[in-house]
Amino acid sequence: MRSSRRRTRTTRTRITGSAALLGAAALLASGVPAAQAAPAAPEGPATEVVPGKGTATPALVDGIAEAAKDSGSPADAARGHLAAKKGRYAIPDPRRDLSTDQTLRHGDGETVRLQQKHRGVPVLGGQYLVRMEKKDGERVVTGTSGKYFTGLKVGTKAEVAERTAVERAVAATAAGDGRTGSLTKLSPKSSKSPKSPKSRTAKSNGPALSGTSHGLVVLPQGEGLLTYRVTVTGSDPATGAPVKQEVYVDAASGFPVLQYSAIQTIDGDGSGSSSSSSSSSSSSQDDSFPGAKGSGVKLDGKKVGLDVAHDAASDTYKLRDLRHQWDGSKNPLATWDARGVDANDASGRWPQGITEFGSKTQEFGKEATDSGAIDAHWAAGQVHEYYKKKHGRDSLDGKGMAINSLVGVTDGGFPYVNAFWDGQKMVYGGGDEEFKPLSADLDVVGHEMTHGVVEHTAGLVYVGQSGALNEAIADYFGNAIDVNASKTPMDDPKAGLIGEDLCRTKAPADCALRDLNDGRTTAKDFLGVTIGTDSGGVHLNSTIVSGALWDIREDLGATLADRIVYKALAEYLTPLDGYTDARNAVVAAAKDLGVKGAKLRTVHRSFDAHGITKGWEKAIGADSEKLLGDLNATRLGGRLPNTGAGAGGGWWAASKSDDEGQEAFSVYAGRTDGTGTPKLLSPNDGRYHVYPDTDGKRAVWVAYGPTSVEILSRPLVGGPVKKLWSAGTTVANVRISSGNVTWQESSPHGQQRVAYLRPGDREPVFVDGGRYDVVTALPTIHGDKLGYAKVYTDKDGYQQVSTEITDVRTGKQTLVPAKGGHLGIATPAINGKYLYWLVDDIADDNRMALRRAKLDGTGLTDIVPEDSKDSYFWNVDASESALTLTQWQPQQGWSNENLTKLVQTDLDGKGLKRVSCNRGEQTGHAADTGRRVVWIDGTTGHTDLVTRARPAGTC
Repeated sequence: MRSSRRRTRTTRTRITGSAALLGAAALLASGVPAAQAAPAAPEGPATEVVPGKGTATPALVDGIAEAAKDSGSPADAARGHLAAKKGRYAIPDPRRDLSTDQTLRHGDGETVRLQQKHRGVPVLGGQYLVRMEKKDGERVVTGTSGKYFTGLKVGTKAEVAERTAVERAVAATAAGDGRTGSLTKLSPKSSKSPKSPKSRTAKSNGPALSGTSHGLVVLPQGEGLLTYRVTVTGSDPATGAPVKQEVYVDAASGFPVLQYSAIQTIDGDGSGSSSSSSSSSSSSQDDSFPGAKGSGVKLDGKKVGLDVAHDAASDTYKLRDLRHQWDGSKNPLATWDARGVDANDASGRWPQGITEFGSKTQEFGKEATDSGAIDAHWAAGQVHEYYKKKHGRDSLDGKGMAINSLVGVTDGGFPYVNAFWDGQKMVYGGGDEEFKPLSADLDVVGHEMTHGVVEHTAGLVYVGQSGALNEAIADYFGNAIDVNASKTPMDDPKAGLIGEDLCRTKAPADCALRDLNDGRTTAKDFLGVTIGTDSGGVHLNSTIVSGALWDIREDLGATLADRIVYKALAEYLTPLDGYTDARNAVVAAAKDLGVKGAKLRTVHRSFDAHGITKGWEKAIGADSEKLLGDLNATRLGGRLPNTGAGAGGGWWAASKSDDEGQEAFSVYAGRTDGTGTPKLLSPNDGRYHVYPDTDGKRAVWVAYGPTSVEILSRPLVGGPVKKLWSAGTTVANVRISSGNVTWQESSPHGQQRVAYLRPGDREPVFVDGGRYDVVTALPTIHGDKLGYAKVYTDKDGYQQVSTEITDVRTGKQTLVPAKGGHLGIATPAINGKYLYWLVDDIADDNRMALRRAKLDGTGLTDIVPEDSKDSYFWNVDASESALTLTQWQPQQGWSNENLTKLVQTDLDGKGLKRVSCNRGEQTGHAADTGRRVVWIDGTTGHTDLVTRARPAGTC
């Protein structure tokens, strides 16, 4: 999706947050820089060894020419070399610990990609590559690179049942990010209807979420973390968005320690996709070529030739290209009519009832043009030819896979302005009044198809730096294919634009999705974001690397630069690589291709100009006070889940792991003014202690164990840990005030329930009264007053969403009447006078009103209307004297300045001021007393808990 626009409806997941109800875990794997940047020397030593970070195995060995010790298969020779050089590589038994992932042959060269296994269990991101050449009939090893983690010691016996892991993964995905996400939003399920925001029945937005376990995987954190890898698919129960989520569940405690979307989009507003098996249009053919030549007009008005096939059954010609792969797999390149199909039903599975675009004659008409089918079909052939002719690659997987393109999908009947690769096929939205169908630009098609190439080579994990690198390479090759086909000179001002041909009315530069020639550098423009924003900035930070690659192409020429980047992708990069690894890979690939002297200096200068140099991740100044540094940092340079922070009574509570990410999370508490030393509150018992809150006297949190999920409590002054409740399901949004505790439980099916427990009570009260036609979520509590969001059916049979207040002392419930038809509401916050919450009433608008009611349910008013210029809000929290909100600025493009920032007002919504002038993302805030607030800050690229006692004002 586009990182420079917000075009989707407000019921969709937005680029700066999660629209689901609560979050269990998400690891910000912001890249794994295994080595420092290569020195800027023009050529370096003849033999170069770049040490790995946190491992004894080097990240790169280059400039060698050593005879392979094994004359068998390429994989045998590669493992034999590593075994013979054990002193260099520190791999105990390559034949046991490395399995063959793939072998790439290129002329006299062979590159073997090996997958690390720890005691037989695959290691995420553990891949090592060996490059060889045939010289005088003998194999010679010329270089090696990758990541082999030598410090792994974790056992491989799971304590959690696989079924439990799947249930926890599904429940966590259904829940979303409700504890600390930038946006926690509750919507009526019928809000997707293009006719009305109300419906007499609550329809399902798609297939229910389900999980599939792929068995055990070791995460390379510290001595290793044994997990189950579970793929969750279906539709988000709150928004209807398609879901395909990779979730890694700790096999000792059952806590989801890593999750990220497996859908890869051209723009950043996309939601996840679901997966299943897709259909293939291939069928058995006669040995004689059955294809035909057709034609059609693209959306730019140009007539192009098309490879089509005659379908005897219907006596029509189909957009089925059999020519491109007829001499190999015979798999087709086919274009399918998916107009009117919801993106949910096209994501990761094959929609029922769709057919290839057809025509009675070989000349396809206006219908195929207007839908984007002509563009998609022609462009797929262009991309296939580029990879085949320029790099000798046989389709996206290198093995002749079928290439299927679906065009015209919608967003629940609304325009869908996006395109994505779901691991099996390309899916293109039909566009809107400003954007043509997304297949109408060759660089968009090239981008999506390149995601398929990346998946079948380096497999870059789609989160943080590795995800941004994935996007950068997709942009680079999409752009390269486009400018090659159009013969656009690299010095043309439009040469670096992505998606510029999609514009209907605006100039290309005004609606292009990105510009690879925008001059961005990490030192100035790296966007310090948390996992809730664009999967850790996969689109937002992609031009840092793609810009450097584009500069190399401009200076060295298309042919050489493309060979260098493709070689780096296919023969050097591994799944968890970050920016520094990318520099090392590109420099090494250039050397391998004989680049030296001034040309090699050009490669170095391009990365220098974009700030990818040694120590580029250095900390950036901030005006806030750090309370707990580098929350949940891992030795790999990534982040563990954002597990929440709470504040009250002059104290904060937060959850973190050890510095290496080896231990399960523990809960710490400290004073919000920064005095004193943080206290460890939770036991170090192997469970994950997460989502804490405090009222200044006690702290409460959730403990995830192998068989249960418990809510625990402990006095800040010390004393025993007390179990309050055992839920057996996903729990988050835990709050405490005056000893009263509330939380939200979520089932694997997406049902949310708010519960509360008073001091001395043994059993909680569920505010929904056990009714399954009522959804309650997002609790907030002050003293005896509990507020929460509620979806219910009114007396006329219409589904409504509003708020409700329960007096936990008496049990009396006061429903705040719904005001108009809501697309959704977010993050209620309560103090001693009012209940506040955010309301989304206006479709296709990205703002939210700040609404208020008295604690008796009267006085309903919008203190900041939704049509206000300031109402770009995500979250709200309240003290007795101030409101703190998360706000973003709807500016052209993205910069640190318009990431989510905290603002503060008085209780009437007046006097809006910036809390902090920190340049990066500010999220997950919790109000303390007065105007003091704590929050999770991503400015430095780290996840720090910070505070300020008063607003900074104007920044």
